[in-house]
Amino acid sequence: MLFGRGRAPRVKICGITNWRDARLAVDAGADALGFNFFPPSPRYIHPREAARIVRRLPATVTKVGVFVNERPEAVHAIARAVGLQAVQLHGEETPRRVSELARLAVVIKAFRMRPGFALARLGRYAGAKAFLLDGFRAGLRGGTGKPFDWSVARRASRYGRIIVAGGLGPENVAEAIAGARPYAIDVASGVEARPGKKDPARLRELMRQVERERKKRR
Repeated sequence: MLFGRGRAPRVKICGITNWRDARLAVDAGADALGFNFFPPSPRYIHPREAARIVRRLPATVTKVGVFVNERPEAVHAIARAVGLQAVQLHGEETPRRVSELARLAVVIKAFRMRPGFALARLGRYAGAKAFLLDGFRAGLRGGTGKPFDWSVARRASRYGRIIVAGGLGPENVAEAIAGARPYAIDVASGVEARPGKKDPARLRELMRQVERERKKRR
């Protein structure tokens, strides 16, 4: 579970579009799976298809829906229909909007780490269960494949649980964990063969690297 007991860092595999990849991620040891409900994304999945996948997943895996500037009633309706345990917000949602949604579901608020981003902004989002810090690339709302300065994530932990995303893959995940000391990591493009399609070898190697870092923390 993403917010239950478990060894840090927890792992969320995002951009799940099919049952094969969902099962692959779970078998590899993922704590959470992300389903993207932002239609312009190449990793978009229709809620009906996501619901079919979610029904087959074990209860121990947290199901997360990704939204961008969506109406609260739509977020709530999709979360209920699909069977989500958490919603991840990648738009310009205000602290008030996050607090409103937090009454209905666990909220992860995402921020893109563009130059000059003020970490103090995180302190305004009291309704968020965790903050996802992502690499910045103009025009993209996640799945950027671009890392940022991981020491920023370590400093951000004073405001709450930090999930690190952006350009993570088997080659650099150990460095990211050591540098950021995150609560969790979120990986999409770094374990893909192409957008929306996971690469089994890369995903398994990523999880092997994460497990090595977990052992160092014991």
